[in-house]
Amino acid sequence: MASRPSAAKKPPPAKKAAAKAPAKKAAAKKAPAKKAPARKAAAKKVAPKPAPSPTGGIYRLVRAVWLGVAHAVGAVFRGIGQGAKNLDPAHRKDGVALLLLGIALIVAAGTWADLKGPVGDLVEILVTGAFGRLDLLVPILLAVIAVRFIRHPEKPEANGRIVIGLSALVIGVLGQVHIACGSPARGDGMQAIRDAGGLIGWAMATPLSYAMGDVLAVPLLVLLTVFGLLVVTATPVNAIPQRLRLLGVRLGILRDPAEDEIAFAEDDERYEEQWREALPARPRGRRAPAPAAYDPESAEEEALTRRRGRPRRSAVPQPGMDRRRDAVDVAAAAAAALDGAVLHGMPPSPIVADLTQGVRVGDQEATTPTPVPAARPQQDKAKQEKPEQDEPGPQKPRAGVRDLTKAPPSEPRDLPPRAEQLQLSGDITYSLPSLDLLERGGPGKARSAANDLIVESLTTVFTEFKVDASVTGFTRGPTVTRYEVELGPAVKVERITALTKNIAYAVASPDVRIISPIPGKSAVGIEIPNTDREMVNLGDVLRLAESAEDDDPMLVAFGKDVEGGYVMHSLAKMPHMLVAGATGSGKSSCINCLITSVMMRATPEDVRMILVDPKRVELTAYEGIPHLITPIITNPKRAAEALQWVVREMDLRYDDLAAYGYRHIDDFNRAVREGKVKPPEGSERELQPYPYLLVIVDELADLMMVAPRDVEDAIVRITQLARAAGIHLVLATQRPSVDVVTGLIKANVPSRLAFATSSLADSRVILDQPGAEKLIGKGDGLFLPMGANKPTRMQGAFVTEEEIAGVVRHCKDQMTPVFRDDVVVGTKQKKEIDEDIGDDLDLLCQAAELVVSTQFGSTSMLQRKLRVGFAKAGRLMDLMESRNIVGPSEGSKARDVLVKPDELDGVLALIRGESEG
Repeated sequence: MASRPSAAKKPPPAKKAAAKAPAKKAAAKKAPAKKAPARKAAAKKVAPKPAPSPTGGIYRLVRAVWLGVAHAVGAVFRGIGQGAKNLDPAHRKDGVALLLLGIALIVAAGTWADLKGPVGDLVEILVTGAFGRLDLLVPILLAVIAVRFIRHPEKPEANGRIVIGLSALVIGVLGQVHIACGSPARGDGMQAIRDAGGLIGWAMATPLSYAMGDVLAVPLLVLLTVFGLLVVTATPVNAIPQRLRLLGVRLGILRDPAEDEIAFAEDDERYEEQWREALPARPRGRRAPAPAAYDPESAEEEALTRRRGRPRRSAVPQPGMDRRRDAVDVAAAAAAALDGAVLHGMPPSPIVADLTQGVRVGDQEATTPTPVPAARPQQDKAKQEKPEQDEPGPQKPRAGVRDLTKAPPSEPRDLPPRAEQLQLSGDITYSLPSLDLLERGGPGKARSAANDLIVESLTTVFTEFKVDASVTGFTRGPTVTRYEVELGPAVKVERITALTKNIAYAVASPDVRIISPIPGKSAVGIEIPNTDREMVNLGDVLRLAESAEDDDPMLVAFGKDVEGGYVMHSLAKMPHMLVAGATGSGKSSCINCLITSVMMRATPEDVRMILVDPKRVELTAYEGIPHLITPIITNPKRAAEALQWVVREMDLRYDDLAAYGYRHIDDFNRAVREGKVKPPEGSERELQPYPYLLVIVDELADLMMVAPRDVEDAIVRITQLARAAGIHLVLATQRPSVDVVTGLIKANVPSRLAFATSSLADSRVILDQPGAEKLIGKGDGLFLPMGANKPTRMQGAFVTEEEIAGVVRHCKDQMTPVFRDDVVVGTKQKKEIDEDIGDDLDLLCQAAELVVSTQFGSTSMLQRKLRVGFAKAGRLMDLMESRNIVGPSEGSKARDVLVKPDELDGVLALIRGESEG
């Protein structure tokens, strides 16, 4: 206690402040000295280590010898294969593997050679007692696991899997052996258990046999054995046939399919060498270009934006167009057509495209080719002969101008056979309909009193809910008006979107749509329907395209957007479109505008159409127009056959593109018009430019109900591949459900046009996003072309029946349609149907006579009158349906008879094959 005198006596309070300062100074002075104890601790002498004992030295010696031998044995086994070469020694499990090998040798000596002594007795007790009759296989299993550890120590998860699989395999086999040997119990003695499946088999089989009997215990043990075998070999259940096939190939029982592939590859190489040898020899003094000298990234886009290569409205060249143009002319023409080049994203005038041929602007070059008029064959011939005259001395192209003197790609001698091309019969002069056939609409309103009232209502809502926002402007469209709302600082956009119902209440309209933000603007858009709607005429949209001098034959008019601009788009760039909406939403008007736009802007040489109308009343006004290649299809089965024909036509077009080395149908057509592509020598085929092929399906749901698999396969194949072949598809439906517009169809139809739908689910099917359920109908739609992020709201154009009749009448007066006989029903298919009659020809004739004479198509009537069974009567009715004698089945109702009694003789002759229908 005397050692701590200062602890009991505290310093007086007055001296505390004075004592703190010296204490701080002392602490500061002592701070560097804190390292001194560390130095002293480091300088302490370490106690001398005790001398190593003889026992520890012997242990280290034995351990070193053991690991040395283990590494040596492991190196021997690894030298056999490539399993564990160049592996870090720390990851090798040679010690465990060598231990397993030693145990395997001891167990083999005890079980195979009847080893005497304590070790032999221990082996008999442990191994034989546990494994029973299968104790002879235990050394083999241990040796296999040891070799596995040595060769593949880098796969511990595989080693564990093998151990688990072997355990399941051994347990299942031992249980079966125990049951097969009579299921001895413990009362029978240990020797009886050893002579059976051992303790493992007894422990596995006895509970199963007691619980469910041997009848169920054996199958369960067999399943356990199969499971262990699959785990050991890492074989899934679905891969068992493939593994068995590979085993058969290794054993020589089956033939290796790889050998056939190698043989096929050798044949392909040999055929390719023969094809190359068959090509015409190229001149040595001149280097010919490659067959496909196009940029893979821009070839398709350039092909779509170029002109068709001939005049549209008139084939007579304008005066002064053949003279040489300079930069002044180019600038003047570009300034004159600037409105058409920038208005609504349309391409520039074709006159400007012609003038800029070969003119270098900056570091880029205008590559639009000069069109070749199709109505001047003499000039075309002179142009074809001109390169032959200049060939002895090829000129070097000047800097900045593309070399147009290169030779065309070499032409192969053998071409794939194809059917007749789509072409006009004879030399016919066709004039496009005049735009005067379409009515003009009045000027659109830019503002009305209703708009001012809505602006006041929106401002009141923002004030009442204390939202710092204001209406800065609006753009009025024909159907809806979009009001622009700018938010104040630190105001969330969610404050506006949360007021959707309040805004709808204030403006007295349930169809309020909020866009946040407006594309290209820092503002929120609120779309509210107009109380005074306006109509958009088709003629106004087409007149804008005519004033812009856009000659794309596939350019169609859709309507007018919210900002008052006309919406038009080329089907060649879409390249396929899905039009969907509820009944009365404006889908049929959109299809009429699409077809009328094609008739107004394209000749039958430019665009040919296939119209599918299962409703039978929507597209009847276009019957007989020269753009059709087949009559309007109303039967869903015939529509499926027409789609299959389109697939065949697409393949044939791709054959020609591949044979001549072109990537797009526009490039091929231009080469045909310019005479660069010629048929091979000795061929009777006459090359003609391919027209665009437009397939319009007015109701997809009916086709998917009748033949869903065939229709979906054909549509998917067309939409995947047909864009470069000039084939485009327009699908329309009023039932946008997932069973009609399947996932495969949606994935390959990038452009969508949604009209008003009845539910949110339908909107998601069409657009993959909500919005269509808030449309107000009667042409109000959301247009989402390929490449757009958000849909554009627009009012669809409208064309009256009188306007359609006038355009159709003009087209019919120009020429009659040239139909293809192989589009719907081919001769091969008709022959197969005739063969299906078989021995029922007489019965079929009796049934046809009975149905036509009574005008009553009933299967039960055929059963009674002809005294046949239900299956035979149903087959006769199907045969008559395939020949358009009766209509399709409508449940329990009688079928419609499509043939009149006075046509009975022709029907019977058709069934007997005496005449063709």
